[in-house]
This record gives sequence, structure tokens and C-alpha cells, in this order.
Amino acid sequence: MIEKNRFNKNIGQIAREISWEEFSAIEEKDKVVFLNNSKTNNPFHVLFSQQFNRKSLDLLCKVADKARLIHKDRDKGRKFLKSLLFGTYALNFFSQPSSRTFLSFETAQEILGMGTKDIRDPSTSSEAKGESMEDTIRTFSSYVDLVVMRHPEGKAVEKGIWVLNNSDRRIPIINGGSGPDQHPTQALLDIYTIYKSFDKKVDNKIIVMVGDLLRGRTVRSLSYFMKNYKGIKLIFVAPSHLRMKKDIKDFLKRHKISYQEESNFKKAIPLADVIYMTRIQDEWDKGKGKQKGHKPVSDKFRFKAEYLNLMKKKSIIMHPLPKRDEIDVELDYCGDPRVIYWRQERNGMWARVALIAAIFQKEKDILKYRI
Repeated sequence: MIEKNRFNKNIGQIAREISWEEFSAIEEKDKVVFLNNSKTNNPFHVLFSQQFNRKSLDLLCKVADKARLIHKDRDKGRKFLKSLLFGTYALNFFSQPSSRTFLSFETAQEILGMGTKDIRDPSTSSEAKGESMEDTIRTFSSYVDLVVMRHPEGKAVEKGIWVLNNSDRRIPIINGGSGPDQHPTQALLDIYTIYKSFDKKVDNKIIVMVGDLLRGRTVRSLSYFMKNYKGIKLIFVAPSHLRMKKDIKDFLKRHKISYQEESNFKKAIPLADVIYMTRIQDEWDKGKGKQKGHKPVSDKFRFKAEYLNLMKKKSIIMHPLPKRDEIDVELDYCGDPRVIYWRQERNGMWARVALIAAIFQKEKDILKYRI
């Protein structure tokens, strides 16, 4: 909790006084003031899902929709979008393997006219020489206007935010995945996918989450978003050793969001509006680097082609990707409109266009543009 005698100062002053130990200990609800733009209440830094409210999520979905329509005009529309952030630069600092998230961000930045730079191998930065991550982030901020950061260590992105809040060049940082913590922009594209799939309605949905719920930061982040919607019910289907953590379940209870844990996946399928499949994230297992290949997923937690017959006619199956054997490969080519994880992936680019535009306060320009 921030000390009461600090409330007579502005947030910028407070941010410069708070040590890393103090900042990391602040409760998430109190930390939001150091992350969001005080004028727009939209995110400036993007750290976790809890900093988004219903208004900001609805806005981002609308901006994503409008931006993709503008982009269809290969002449005037694309030139307009590129003009919005022309002359600014983004660094995609990815210390953890990624293809979809990296390309999605890079393409979104290019659509908005940003110059892009990337560091995907920590050994190419001065961290390999023993430079602290704090100094590395401050160095990067000298050359760019936005940093997207993906890191295998928890709290890494949060520390980067604390560093720049304390510096004389406060540029935004977006969490592109931080350890086992959260992946807020994946949750944003997931919400946008649900929004588009159900005629712009997210309320009153039953969402079945399947697989590695213990370590899957995508399902954690999406669960946090549920506080912004009415009539949501979550059904968690996972092996006993990979069930959703207590912190998420406590959050759901606190916000009176209905959830249940179910061991029988097949039983849950007919209830679902959204089936959210995830892979078993065995890369987090100790000693995994010494093993070859991956253990096959149990049939209990695999979506078989025949399960399409159990789904509602107006329901969808999602996956954050990459996937392995948790979905029968036949579904990739079946043509069923309920199988939308490839569209979901493309939605990520537009969700990130909307987010970056809002961070730089260009969302109104997009919404006002006449097609």
C-alpha cells in the first residue's frame, strides 16, 4: 500500500521515489495508477490483465475492427494507418522463444508506420557481459519509443516498467509474456476473438478451459478479464497436477464469477460456448532440456474430431498456439466455422494494432476515419 503522506504528490513524483522492493510489493489494484494513462485511463504500460476495464476493452475491440476495415483500402487506408506513428520506433526484446507473438507485434507496429528493431538472443546484448537488466532497459529506451518485452523470468517486465518510471525517458513497455505470470495481450486478442464470434457480445458465456491451467499464462490472463463481463461461467478441465492455481480461483470468488473444476472433458463440451484448448507446457519441467520430444497428451484432455458433434451449433474452439497433439489434426482442415484458432491468431495482429494506437492516443483518429 502506498503511504498516505505520498498522496499529495503526483504519480510521477511517487514513482521516482519508490524502490523496486516497494513497487513489486504494491497490490495490483494499487499498482494500476503507475501503469495506465491518468488522462485516458487506458494502459500506458501493459503489465497484467487486471489493469483493463470494460470500457477500455470495448474501445480496443472497436478500434481493432475499424483498423482492419481501413487496412482493406490498399492505397489511402494503409497510408493513413502508417501516418499515425510514422517517425517512431519500437523494439521487440524477446528473450524467450516466440514466433506468433513476435510477428504479430512487428506487423502491428509496421501497419501503424513504426520503425521496428529486435533483439531475440540475449547473448547479443550487453547482458551477456554482465550488464544488469535495469541498465539494459535504460539503454534501449534511448533509441526507441516503445519496448515489447518477452522474458522467461517472472517479474522481469515489471522491473523494466519500474526502471523507466524512475528514469528521465519514460516510454511504454508492453508485456509480451513474462515467465509463468501473465500474457495480457494474448488475453486481449482472445477477448477480441470472442467479441467477433458472438456479434460483439461477450457477456453470458460458458468458457471451458482445458489442459495445462497451472502454468498456462494465457488462461490465467483471460480469467482475470472475466471480472469485466456479466454472467460468465468458467469450467476448468485439467490433469490433477496441472489445475488452475488458487490465486485465480480466489480472484474469481472475490469477484463473484462462477467457476467449477471438471475431470470429464466430454461432459463439459455440450455446455460450452467457448472451448479454450492449451498444450501441456513441459518446457517448464525441471531437466526438460535433457529430454528429447514431448510426452503425448492424455486422451482425457484431447479434443477429438468426433467431439465436434457434441458442440453447440453456435460455439467456438480456440487455442493460443503453438499446439501439439491436444487437438486432432483433422480439425485444422475440416472447414467447420466453429474451429477458429487460425482466425484467432490473425486477430492478435489487429488487437495489438488497437492497443499500440491507444497507448499513443491515436485511437480517436482511427475511429473518426471515414471509409
